[in-house]
Amino acid sequence: MRIGSPVPALMLIILIGLCAPQTLDAANWYVSGATGKNSNPGTRDLPLKNIDRAIKKAAAGDTVCIAGGTYSGTFDIGFLVCDKPLKLLGSYSPDFSRRSIVKHPTLFRPSNKSAAQARKPLLTLTRNVDGTVVDGIVFDMGLRNAYHSHEGKPSGLETGMLLLPPKKTGGQNATVTEACLSIPSSSPGGAVVVQNNLFLNGAKFGIQAGMRNGILKILNNVFVANRMAAIEVYGTCPNRGGPGGKTRCAEVEIAHNTILFSWSRTKDMKDMGYGIRIMTKLEYDIHHNLIGGNVLAGVDHTRFNPDEWIRLDHNIFFANKQADLLFSPQSNTRLMLSTDQFADLELASCSDNRQRIPGELKIDPAYLEGYLNARYSEKTDFNPDSPANVWRELMGLNKQGKMTSSVSMFANRYPLNQALILFGAIKDHGAQAWD
Repeated sequence: MRIGSPVPALMLIILIGLCAPQTLDAANWYVSGATGKNSNPGTRDLPLKNIDRAIKKAAAGDTVCIAGGTYSGTFDIGFLVCDKPLKLLGSYSPDFSRRSIVKHPTLFRPSNKSAAQARKPLLTLTRNVDGTVVDGIVFDMGLRNAYHSHEGKPSGLETGMLLLPPKKTGGQNATVTEACLSIPSSSPGGAVVVQNNLFLNGAKFGIQAGMRNGILKILNNVFVANRMAAIEVYGTCPNRGGPGGKTRCAEVEIAHNTILFSWSRTKDMKDMGYGIRIMTKLEYDIHHNLIGGNVLAGVDHTRFNPDEWIRLDHNIFFANKQADLLFSPQSNTRLMLSTDQFADLELASCSDNRQRIPGELKIDPAYLEGYLNARYSEKTDFNPDSPANVWRELMGLNKQGKMTSSVSMFANRYPLNQALILFGAIKDHGAQAWD
């Protein structure tokens, strides 16, 4: 299942990412928001303007090459749907001669205005996904989300706390609580590669995928400030018996990713907030990742997926608030484990995981300070003898009080320029430089 040692793996990543000549049955389509027109034929010299227009024109097996720039869908609709297996390759230079997500990032970054038009994931892969590659694209919800102007805003941050619907302020549209990249449970599955991307400020998962069969490779990506979990992948095939009635649908390899600041489902920081969420019916190979700064745990293994289907090797964990691994060996049991306790796990493989604060990571200092000091508090104001409550009691009504809550920080927007520099921060672990 594993693609190999770190160096060959990265060579494979780079080779897959090139917009090379295609077979006789496949074509290349070119997109440039700066110079393209949707009336163009989509060639290198006469590119299309919008990514969704290229997806519509392309046939299964084709490649869509996307120049750097900011995209949000035709008419700023704010989402993409790919209903056939394509290679979506982003971050090309203006002349399509080279690629760099740092120098020429392809930004799929809709505005908050788009939230009034559609409330969908940034990219949804539907129908036949077998053979799909998503490579070199920045998926950023930071402008589409709604944030408070000042509440939950530590010094130096771009925004206040994330507002969950229906809350909104200052004429904003409510946050769209969908994943950055979604493969719905209705998808038939197959071979899918998601690599060299940035998933930023997701309001509900960086990647959420259902796999009926095949293998999903999540390689060399950066995930920052996503809510609930950076990665959640689950099996969707029907049970067909097997040992204990358990069925393995597909495989997922999660390797060389940098995963930071996954926030909880709600602002009380008690539910979710995982780097990687191990679900059911899948075989997992999780290796060479940097997993840190997650509100609850770096990895969640509480859904009773069989231990023999899980490989967890060569990962670096740091500053996860409750645990490096949240583990349920049986019902009504939740263990908060650190890497020095991993040796007692009965996984298919579990070696060379360690805790280390990676000083090489250039984290935004204001965001880090806010995360380390993030606090939630509640205050209840209830006076059973107040005139109002005495009157309620006389009238046979329930007495009432007032509860207020506050949080110092919750899923605030992480700056794009600070996220892009995380590629290549640490040799052999996390997302490596690829341009």
